Amino acid sequence: MARTLKDLTVAEVLALAIQSEEEDGRIYADMAERIGKDYPATAQSLRSMHDEEDGHRHRLIDLYRQKFGEHIPLIRRQDVKGFITRKPFWMNKILTVSMIRNEVETMEEEARNFYQAAIAQTSDAAVRQLLGDLAAEESKHYELAEEMDERQKASGAREEEDKSERRQFVLQIVQPGLAGLMDGSVSTLAPVFAAAFATHASWAAFLVGMAASIGAGISMGFAEALSDDGVLSGRGHPLLRGVVCGLMTTAGGIGHTLPFLIKDFYMATYIAVAIVAVELGVIAWIRHRYMDTPLLSAGFQVIVGGALVFVVGILIGSA
Repeated sequence: MARTLKDLTVAEVLALAIQSEEEDGRIYADMAERIGKDYPATAQSLRSMHDEEDGHRHRLIDLYRQKFGEHIPLIRRQDVKGFITRKPFWMNKILTVSMIRNEVETMEEEARNFYQAAIAQTSDAAVRQLLGDLAAEESKHYELAEEMDERQKASGAREEEDKSERRQFVLQIVQPGLAGLMDGSVSTLAPVFAAAFATHASWAAFLVGMAASIGAGISMGFAEALSDDGVLSGRGHPLLRGVVCGLMTTAGGIGHTLPFLIKDFYMATYIAVAIVAVELGVIAWIRHRYMDTPLLSAGFQVIVGGALVFVVGILIGSA
């Protein structure tokens, strides 16, 4: 069972601090390695934070060796109830650079709080002094993170990194998501409304719409994931793109399918048509917002394409 911080001996508190500093340092190093190519200024700041954490670890180990000998027991974060936690490795791999900056500030604040609480665990002057010094340094690190952010803004490095982050977001999230939303919203119009007008039965249209939406989502997801490994294009991890594209494809089709749960066929059709108009408007806005396409041009292209598919579905269903 997990123990509380108050239950730990002085040796265990120091061992926990050593483990915590080592883990935080490795997290900073991993983050710096991942974003170094696209965000060099932030990566350099993270490397500096790693070096600081490594220095803290060495000081803690030296004190532990003086007080308790060479063997350091393994005390992990999860062994202590209520102790600070860190995001899993795979979560850190998908954080954006702005999220990383916020995460660093949170990590430093939590480390400071730990050292302040740990001071009460011992009356040993040397241990209390070191823990107090580390608490003060973690506070300075929190302020340093904010200062580095301001320096990056003043030098223009932050602006360049923000532009790079936006490009990465567009390549890795917006583009596959938009492709999926367009495919799901437009390509499923024909089968849904063909089934609706062929049968005049809401349930039949709903079943066709769900099958088309989920099938298209699976197909588009696999197609996007297998199209590019992202190494040369910078489009990011193929699995992430595939999931985004597949989910947005399914969502685009389900949006105008759900109204056919309404038993009144004509009411369901009117609502579905209204939702189609909203979907096409959203697609046009996204293209304008992230692809720099003029709003009128984006609206015209999307609406004309959607209208043609919509009419085809109605004509085939009414034949």
